[in-house]
Amino acid sequence: MFIKPYGDTSDDGAVQLSFTLPVKNCGRAKEAARLYVQKLGFKKVDVVHATPLSEEFTFFVAYGKTEVGIDYDKVEYAEAVDKYMSMDEVNEFIKVHFKRKLVIVGACSGTDAHTVGIDAIMNMKGYNHHFGLERYPMLETYNMGSQIPNEKLLSFANKVKADAVLVSQIVTQKDVHIKNLTELIELAEAEKVRGKLLLVVGGPRVNNKLAKELGYDAGFGTGTYAEHVATFVAKKLYERMTNRK
Repeated sequence: MFIKPYGDTSDDGAVQLSFTLPVKNCGRAKEAARLYVQKLGFKKVDVVHATPLSEEFTFFVAYGKTEVGIDYDKVEYAEAVDKYMSMDEVNEFIKVHFKRKLVIVGACSGTDAHTVGIDAIMNMKGYNHHFGLERYPMLETYNMGSQIPNEKLLSFANKVKADAVLVSQIVTQKDVHIKNLTELIELAEAEKVRGKLLLVVGGPRVNNKLAKELGYDAGFGTGTYAEHVATFVAKKLYERMTNRK
């Protein structure tokens, strides 16, 4: 199935772009923004918004149309879990199949100081009416907080005999999250815990495809709740347990 962007009518190719140019906000700057979008290959370009960020920087929003489309049938992507369980279903699944609590350790590792992601998944109150993992009776959870060195994270996970480690990465400037996530995988390999521990990463610039490419068991992006992560952890651990048998 060949698809194109949709604006006012099907397949009209309308695209909205936002960007910043290092120029003062004025009529000439808007024209420069329009010409820039045209150079990207867009037609019928219209700059609909311009606002100064400072004396020498201006933020623009523009619309343009493109003839470029994509064959959707050739797009390859797999979700971490196809069907998610509710909190009660996850607890019952663990109780029946493991007969013990599963241990999960979470942290913002590296220099990342933003706990909003890991707190939304782990804290008891959760986020947006979705309870966090701390509320799950069949989970023993440890939220280590922010700026946790990767070595300390793996050491603590080993100490509490964790089944899974959840890593949140919010800061992504200059791909700092890629460097940190790669370091964690390399440490896990060196300590021979990769393949034993479930390693799960989440963040606004993370998806399952990227996570798998980096060597993680799963990745979760925006719109993720505790039950999504809990379902993956429970089902994946059960899969590994039964395969070993």
